[in-house]
Amino acid sequence: MTRDEYGAAYQQGYQLTVRFLVSRGSTRDDAEEAAQAAWARGWECLGQLRNSKMVLTWVNTIALNVRRSVFRREPSLLRSLPEIQASPKINLAAIDVNRILRYSRKKDRIVLECHLAGFNAQEIGVRHGWTEMAVKNRLFRARRSAGERFGQASRQRSAVLAPDAAAAA
Repeated sequence: MTRDEYGAAYQQGYQLTVRFLVSRGSTRDDAEEAAQAAWARGWECLGQLRNSKMVLTWVNTIALNVRRSVFRREPSLLRSLPEIQASPKINLAAIDVNRILRYSRKKDRIVLECHLAGFNAQEIGVRHGWTEMAVKNRLFRARRSAGERFGQASRQRSAVLAPDAAAAA
């Protein structure tokens, strides 16, 4: 590979090397420094490159080794995890609850909805004209039934998505 070809590869591959290092856990600034050092080291050792088509892979390997050596030299106190201020945008629990209620029978759904609203067995019984023991039994059966139906629906979905895995289970 000539120096002009290497320069063109640098123009095309520098940002790819930075993205590669960021995907491996480096910060953007550290990744840019390591990528710059790796491409410079690649320039110095250009005679060692055997296959010019593998220049990006070769430089990415150099960049990863540069980043690892810097990471080893840093004191562990400086390597703290960043604070993430974002909160999840999707309420997965609400999706699961809606799915469970959708798969439940009507009386099971009534009991589960009242229970989720915060009513105890006695209050649910008074509200619907059932005994407290009947409410507790219905809650038990509703939970078990929902678990069975929810599990069955999950198995059916996984059988559609991955028929080989479902057959093995």
